[in-house]
Amino acid sequence: MLTTVQKEILQVLIDLYSKSNYMPIKGENIAAIMKRNPGTIRNQMQSLRSMGIVKGVPGPRGGYKPTIDAYHALNLSAADEEENVPLYKKDKLVENITVAKIEFTSLPQPGFCEATIKVMGDIKQLDLGDKIRVGPSPVNKLVVNGVIMGRDDMDGILLVDVSDIRSIPHKSVLEIASQDLITLEPDMNIKEAAWILSNNGIDGAPVIENDEIIGILTLIDITKAIANEEKDLKITNLMSKYIITVKQDVMIAEAIQIMNKNKIGRLIVTDANDKPVGILTKTDILNQIAGLKYLTS
Repeated sequence: MLTTVQKEILQVLIDLYSKSNYMPIKGENIAAIMKRNPGTIRNQMQSLRSMGIVKGVPGPRGGYKPTIDAYHALNLSAADEEENVPLYKKDKLVENITVAKIEFTSLPQPGFCEATIKVMGDIKQLDLGDKIRVGPSPVNKLVVNGVIMGRDDMDGILLVDVSDIRSIPHKSVLEIASQDLITLEPDMNIKEAAWILSNNGIDGAPVIENDEIIGILTLIDITKAIANEEKDLKITNLMSKYIITVKQDVMIAEAIQIMNKNKIGRLIVTDANDKPVGILTKTDILNQIAGLKYLTS
């Protein structure tokens, strides 16, 4: 049975071990984070080594490494430490802490949601009442916002009153894009293009010539042309030639970054041969994140 101090040491050791790309960690580094005497850490390490939980590495670049039993002692798996999941307090990154597990404990209760969050590192940096943000997680980009309602220093557990949960599905853009791609031809006039867009209930479409995208036309472009009494122009005079495309295997999270960086609301999805196969809009992404298709079904 590990003591509270030994569990704290293991938590800090595993966290530093992961962040150092799995290099041995010196006892002085652990002592500095825990704000304890290095001699105390060395004494505890002797006990942990005798239990087979910690391995000592000799030499000038030596130190300590956690064994697989160290992860088991803290109810972790080694795989949990391969990615760093950050924790923020008042929008500032909390150093020397990473999140290992999140469990939601009261989802069925209307208007109330709690989560227990297992953290590795110096948990004493966090106090009751602190507003925190956890994530994003490596796969589904899960982000949890809430207020700390309880803290277990011995096991490195936070009890959080959750105010907001967000997640980006781990899917490719092709999985959520509109694949029944509506296209426009360059010799169309505004009236023809407007009829196609309105009849299909869309607010924009790519202009295709010889199987290549040469531009994109939106209802806003058409509205501006009509307002300027330019309704007889060809759509090639109105369309935007600033086209952003993404390959069909790009993940949603990356597509969001591309949209935000370029300040656009839609992306043309292409296959391996750069042929357009679909269109992805911010509405498609929001529907996936918010689960609106389930709410309206």
